[in-house]
Amino acid sequence: MTDLQSSGAATGTGDRSRPRAVLPALCATQITSWGIVYYAFPVLLPRLTAATGWSANGATAAFSLALLVSAVAGIPIGRILDRRGPRAVMTAGSVLATLALLVIAAAPNLAVFTVGWMLAGVAMAATFYPPAFAALTRWWGPGRVRALTIVTLAGGLASTVFAPLTAVLAEHLSWRTTYAILAVILAAITIPAHALALRAPWPPAPPAPPVIDRTPVTRSRPFLLLAAAFTLSGFAMYAVVMGLIPLLAERGANATTAAWALGLGGAGQTLGRTLYTGLSARTSVTTRTVTLITLGGATTATLALIPGPMPLLVVLAVLAGVVRGNLTLLQATAVTDRWGTTHYGRLSGLLSAPAHIAAALAPWASAALAAPLGGYPHLFAALATLSVVAACLALLASREGRALSLSRSAPSSKPSSAFRQGRSVT
Repeated sequence: MTDLQSSGAATGTGDRSRPRAVLPALCATQITSWGIVYYAFPVLLPRLTAATGWSANGATAAFSLALLVSAVAGIPIGRILDRRGPRAVMTAGSVLATLALLVIAAAPNLAVFTVGWMLAGVAMAATFYPPAFAALTRWWGPGRVRALTIVTLAGGLASTVFAPLTAVLAEHLSWRTTYAILAVILAAITIPAHALALRAPWPPAPPAPPVIDRTPVTRSRPFLLLAAAFTLSGFAMYAVVMGLIPLLAERGANATTAAWALGLGGAGQTLGRTLYTGLSARTSVTTRTVTLITLGGATTATLALIPGPMPLLVVLAVLAGVVRGNLTLLQATAVTDRWGTTHYGRLSGLLSAPAHIAAALAPWASAALAAPLGGYPHLFAALATLSVVAACLALLASREGRALSLSRSAPSSKPSSAFRQGRSVT
């Protein structure tokens, strides 16, 4: 079978222009990359600091720096993806991720540990959701929402698989040996999958719409307001992920129970993503954006306000995961819903960069702010407030977009297409 044969069962379309191996490969690599490079850290952090004597704030700052590097690196990587496709980028990213984890595992001091995480940050930008989304958006075209949903359904299992696995390994091995074993697993799965499954020819970009308004998209008020909304929402979302284990620990959970709660939250993400296709078909882009961001704040507030019992807190963690799963797809489709697919890699990189920077600061900020705020329940209450502000900004971004469309008197059949009326990208 050739690379260009269709995966009709996976896509439901039978389109022979879609490379058959891409969906299963990206499902496997997203589970593995996220599970090992991202979700293993909060599980190993208590053991890491206990064994090395490094402060939790210092170790978390190194991890946050990785996410910051990922946010910055994502912009040029997005441009490369638009021009050349995902194979070289994602394969090189997998190799770099493996090397970074080995540096982290062998780090004799916090400085080398931090360098290892900086390398991991570049690898994240080249292997996590953004390059996978760029690949699916170009190869799948109008069927991209289904393809994105399939990959993020799988990716939602990353914490479900690897948080408990990491906890089990760490119970019998040192944190260094655990990271080394995880690096071997990462290399064995992701390097060949990206190198072999992403070989299909990269389709040319669709033509850009005619330029009516010369204001660059990236400087327009709708773009800037939406970026601000995703930044606040992303900060809250990732701070909740990183703060969940210490929140549950404050309320009496042991390390294994807290790790399982984080893992089940990943299962909730997968469940939530099964709902997104139906949600996108039944709601406008404004309604689902504002609703999902608001629900993210609501689930965070419940975790802040409800002290127990532990089974109820685990259920709330799963519900938070359901919303988080939808938010991932919401951000993945934000550019195409508003500005089309022509410059997806670049616009998506620019739109998500502030959110990724906020996400980078979230682990450090959650650890640094919890004590001054009076504990993790108070931190979660503050994060819920940020989500409410983010929802208001998203609503304002939509109103600005509709106002621009009306001022140009451009024909539009529905509100979500108003953003796509020929704005310059440069």
